Amino acid sequence: MIVNFTLNGKQVSYKVHPGESLFEVLRKEGNFEVKGDNCRDGSCGACTVLLDGVPVPSCTILIGKVEGREVETVKTLGEAPNLHPIQRAFLEKGGVQCGYCTPGMLLVVKALLSRNPDPTPEEIREELSGNICRCTGYIQQIESVERAVEILRGEVDEKL
Repeated sequence: MIVNFTLNGKQVSYKVHPGESLFEVLRKEGNFEVKGDNCRDGSCGACTVLLDGVPVPSCTILIGKVEGREVETVKTLGEAPNLHPIQRAFLEKGGVQCGYCTPGMLLVVKALLSRNPDPTPEEIREELSGNICRCTGYIQQIESVERAVEILRGEVDEKL
């Protein structure tokens, strides 16, 4: 079957098998920024993408469910030297360790801050709870989100 959707702002059309997950198709098509294929049940959060602006584990979404919809990977945030404030904050505060969980976390934070530009530490913890990080105790990620809020408010110089 053919599936058509918007990926990172561009219309794409892929020949797929109906039983494939969004994760499998994205990786097959060269979108290696989507990490994962660990849990295959959505419990680790590494393969998180935004589907119509909502964070979802791409390993649990059958490819047919994205027909006509919008999918965003971490590539929509930015690339060096033009980093998004969320990326900058994660670098500044050590929220990036090995980097495996980072793409999913960045997208979760993007969705959180789009609907709640001033989350409490408890709200940040709750939002990040679906993303497993084996490198940290999540303190750096929480501090990174708080820093992103400061940057987005214009409380710090935006250049890294």
